[in-house]
Amino acid sequence: MARADFYLIAKPRFLEAPLHLVCELAKKCYATSQYTVILARDTAQAEELDELLWAFEDDAYVPHQIVGMDDEDEVTPVLIATPETDTPQRPLVINLRDDAYAGTCERVLEVVPADPAAREPLRERWRQYQARGFSLNKHDM
Repeated sequence: MARADFYLIAKPRFLEAPLHLVCELAKKCYATSQYTVILARDTAQAEELDELLWAFEDDAYVPHQIVGMDDEDEVTPVLIATPETDTPQRPLVINLRDDAYAGTCERVLEVVPADPAAREPLRERWRQYQARGFSLNKHDM
């Protein structure tokens, strides 16, 4: 059964830099040897994540790249996809876009902003995953 995990941003270090939580999640995915795709909201966010994944921790190494940058997409453990590119199928999906992930995966990770106004669309997404038969989990981060 597919699973959806919602990560609610609460800790000060993630409130100040929400993309650091995305880096932490990508690092954990890589540590479990599961191929992951991060669905970036736009090209600017994809480029910011690309930079952050190199520098967010001194001792962290997360092999990654933006989809389509070269022909290593299939072997790169963590891919960052912009809305303009075809999203490769991966077991793990970190979704930063406005809509629920509609593809097939074993697990989708949703990062929930601290801003209460931004949480309402996430409630709708929760219902969408629930309707598709996903197992749902919430984590306060």
